[in-house]
Amino acid sequence: MKVLIAGAGRLGVQIAQVLSAARNEVTLIDIDDDRVAELEGRVAVQLVAGDACEPALLEHAGALTADLVIATTGDDEDNLVISLLAKRQFSVPRVAARVNDGDNAWLFDGRWGVDVAVPAATPLISLIEEATGATDTVALLRLSKAGVDVIETAITPQSRAVGHALGDVRLPEGTVVATIVRDGQPTVPDPATLLRPGDELLLVSHSATEEEIHAAFQ
Repeated sequence: MKVLIAGAGRLGVQIAQVLSAARNEVTLIDIDDDRVAELEGRVAVQLVAGDACEPALLEHAGALTADLVIATTGDDEDNLVISLLAKRQFSVPRVAARVNDGDNAWLFDGRWGVDVAVPAATPLISLIEEATGATDTVALLRLSKAGVDVIETAITPQSRAVGHALGDVRLPEGTVVATIVRDGQPTVPDPATLLRPGDELLLVSHSATEEEIHAAFQ
């Protein structure tokens, strides 16, 4: 699946990392050149600097062949414009948009090209599930088209993985860590990262069960 994500804030980066780990082709767009430069080499997705409200920029980023566009900027007006362009000008099959201000929720519907309107407080996995149109859930989420599960595990003070490097944890075959959420911020997984209590890991796997993931970390 080819996915365009507008907005490289915390939410946009988290979505990009999970969908990329699930072997989707992901492009992340942000208007802030410095933010894009900061993410270079940190996320395994294509990065595009520019205003996603501009049709030319969306076309350059691949909107003509996108299967899904997700507008996750912190500005509702921008998310609506991006959604409308994606649906009306580029005929993107599925468009999801973040609603930052609940008072604006009534605008986020088919008239503005929005298939899925997601309140800002919606959990990450629920947002991905709704945006991708996944129809079955295993663990946190099953991405049906990619044939993979997204599984979350939390590191507690009692976890046997505490203090160990991520690279030292033996993962089930076909399993990768998509992101580590630490202190509310997503971090790019690195084999040298020492796991701490409070870390939340999102893993993508083709075959591992929740029990196998639990056994690896807990």
